[in-house]
Amino acid sequence: MTHESYDYANRHGLWPISWNDFHGLCQAIALAAAEFKPEIIIALGRGGFYPGTLIAHLLRTEIYPVRLSRRVNDVVMYDDPVWLLEPPALVQGRRVLVVDEICDSGQTLQMAGTKLAAMDVAAVKTAVLYSHTWRADIPDYIGLITDALLLNPWDREAVVDGRIQFHPEYVSAFAQQGIPLEDSLRIPATKFELAKRP
Repeated sequence: MTHESYDYANRHGLWPISWNDFHGLCQAIALAAAEFKPEIIIALGRGGFYPGTLIAHLLRTEIYPVRLSRRVNDVVMYDDPVWLLEPPALVQGRRVLVVDEICDSGQTLQMAGTKLAAMDVAAVKTAVLYSHTWRADIPDYIGLITDALLLNPWDREAVVDGRIQFHPEYVSAFAQQGIPLEDSLRIPATKFELAKRP
């Protein structure tokens, strides 16, 4: 049974995030979180893998991916997030920074915090690139607080019918807001032909 995708009708405006914006947001979070001295970063996937990995590199800290999501194979499958891959036991007694892409309902971050507390971590803080105004009280570190429709550089496009096109979820989100799709919002990626393929 699949569930409806996220409701984008309550977003206000459009904010295309560039790879440079992403890097700057991660730098700001890493600088602030350095005072916390995290020993382990738990990246909530899939969206949190991107900032989690860069922040882990910036802080020279170990990172472990987990999956706590409503989605499976990019399709919303559950009303509430479910654990698909839990944190490793080695978090016990360590200072943990949980990193995700966005705080929308806040449920994922709260579930991660509860799970880690039950695993006897020394301390836990949470960081997100973005939060909507209605849940800005939940994360400890937030790059941007906005209710705009955010276009991430890593999930803006997808392979659809054998071509790189706008991600179908963004197509739906644009339609909900009455925003026209423009090619200027595509990622200006350098085109490559593979050096090797079967």
